[in-house]
Amino acid sequence: MLGGDVVAVWEVALSDGVYRIEFAHGTTTGKRIVFVNGKEVIRKDWMFKLVGKETFMVGGANTKATINIEAVSGFAYEYSLNIAGKSLQKFIDNRAKTTKTWLLKVGEEDYRVVLEKDTMDVWCNGQKMETTGEFVDDGTETHFMVGGHECCIKAASGGQKKSGIVHYLLLDAEIPVNEM
Repeated sequence: MLGGDVVAVWEVALSDGVYRIEFAHGTTTGKRIVFVNGKEVIRKDWMFKLVGKETFMVGGANTKATINIEAVSGFAYEYSLNIAGKSLQKFIDNRAKTTKTWLLKVGEEDYRVVLEKDTMDVWCNGQKMETTGEFVDDGTETHFMVGGHECCIKAASGGQKKSGIVHYLLLDAEIPVNEM
C-alpha cells in the first residue's frame, strides 16, 4: 500500500467509526502521502520543504486533521497528529469525557454504539440513530433499535458528586452491556 516510506500510523475514534491514518514521508524527495482507512487522501510527490503540515478531513462530520512534520536533528523527523485543533492525546482525553462507547454482539453481528453526551446523539457502526428520549423517575432514557433489538441508554445520577451522571446501555430492557 504505502511501501517503505511509512513513518507514522495513528488510530482515531470518532462517533462514526475508528479511522486508521497512515503517513508516508520520503525524507529525500519530500514525498508525502496520507491514507485514511487505506484510501489515499493526499499525495505530494516532490516537496523541497521537508518539514511542514498536511491538513485533511476525517470521518462523516469532516473533522479537521493535521499532520505536523518537524525536524529533530539532521535527517531525523518527528510526526504528530492534531485532531479538531487539539493534539491527539488531548483529543482522546476530551472524547473520553464527552462520549461513551459500548461494543456489543447481537447474534453474529458486532456493533459499536457511541453516545455523544453533549448532544445525546447516538451512533451505531457509523450511522446516526433515530432515537426517542424520555424523562423517567431516576433520570432519562434514550431508546433506539440495533439489529432488531431494542436498546436503551439510561442516564442517572451516580450518587456522588465526583461520579456525576452515569450512562448504562441496556439490550432488550434487561441485559446490561459492558462499556469499552
